[in-house]
Amino acid sequence: MNKAFTACEIMLPNTEDFTSFSVIACDQFTSDANYWTELKNQVNGKLTALDMILPEIYLSSSTEDDLVRIGNNIKEYSKSAKRLPKGLILTIRRTPYTERRIGLIGAIDLDEYDYHKGSTSLVRATEGTVEERIPPRLKIRKHADVEFPHVLVFIDDKRREVVENVYKNRDNLQKLYDFDLNMGGGHLEGYFIKDYQPVLDMMYALLDSDRLKSKYGDVAPILMAVGDGNHSLATAKKHWSIIKEGLSEEERLTHPARYALVEIVNIYDEGIAFHPIYRLVKGVNREDFIKEYVNIHHGKEVLYAGSKLSFDGELSLPDTISTCDDFIKNYIAKHGGEVDYIHGETELLSFVDGDDSAVGLLFPTLEKAELFRYISAVGSFPKKTFSIGEAKEKRYYLEGRMIVPNKGE
Repeated sequence: MNKAFTACEIMLPNTEDFTSFSVIACDQFTSDANYWTELKNQVNGKLTALDMILPEIYLSSSTEDDLVRIGNNIKEYSKSAKRLPKGLILTIRRTPYTERRIGLIGAIDLDEYDYHKGSTSLVRATEGTVEERIPPRLKIRKHADVEFPHVLVFIDDKRREVVENVYKNRDNLQKLYDFDLNMGGGHLEGYFIKDYQPVLDMMYALLDSDRLKSKYGDVAPILMAVGDGNHSLATAKKHWSIIKEGLSEEERLTHPARYALVEIVNIYDEGIAFHPIYRLVKGVNREDFIKEYVNIHHGKEVLYAGSKLSFDGELSLPDTISTCDDFIKNYIAKHGGEVDYIHGETELLSFVDGDDSAVGLLFPTLEKAELFRYISAVGSFPKKTFSIGEAKEKRYYLEGRMIVPNKGE
């Protein structure tokens, strides 16, 4: 069985100014143009990761010239980038909200990843993938020789035998970087793991059949679940599925596009926090909405319309959210209105209090132990079920990997 995760050759910028080079994931601050303007002003005149990505706030206005420009910047970067030998990287991240989050950077085998509903692959999506969001990202990847990941992938390691074990022995590793992130993102350290096979062996031990059965029951084995960057990894999968059609079986075994660079994080890491994503329904008659809503099946959700109405039903959290979403969709189709997705209870209550045609739906926080159990038994969660940390805690682009064959191959 292919174990899905492996060591690989990783690239780092040939600079001492990592603070300027490394920038936050492209799918953050999508409504805050000021963030990206300030970032651009900070790094102006330097070739940084910002020149090699397309922030999603600009996605709808981008042109083919923008994509060609990004591709050319990546080619320019690759001429001088440092190329590490095959290995893994231990990362240690501090954010404004958590003192430490540790991870391992390596490569996912895309042939062992499937984001579709009902997947039984070793690597699975945590949320439903919106196919329409893939094509714009695919255009960017087609022009790129190097990938810069913002994908976080979870492992279910309650015994803390993989990532945490490497962290304990970090003093024996070569330090690659240690710097403050720009725009208030915190701090990042990285250590090179040259002797990677023992680490991979610890990872593969998570696939022990008795261990899997005790955690999830008699289901198809699962090793990883994509936390952040579902659509980016789905894009890499789509890109590979197109390329592999023109390759021989032998070429498919080693083509670099078969793999995607990701950061592996233990779901039990103290630096990982799940935050519920709430529903704000606007432009409705509150009394009518409540009258219809109370008649559906419930979980432990709360409806807010100036005061809180708590439910104590038997539905699981994913089923609660799915049922609520179906109700909202049908209600809006019949009566009008619109729905928005809100992070933070204070923000939701404030919106509702300021609009007497609005109601809010609040959900409990997802328990960490539930994520893998649900995905292994049922599949991906409904979209907008949870977010992982705050915006400034998302991955910053730094490490890269070639996704095209080297010349002469």
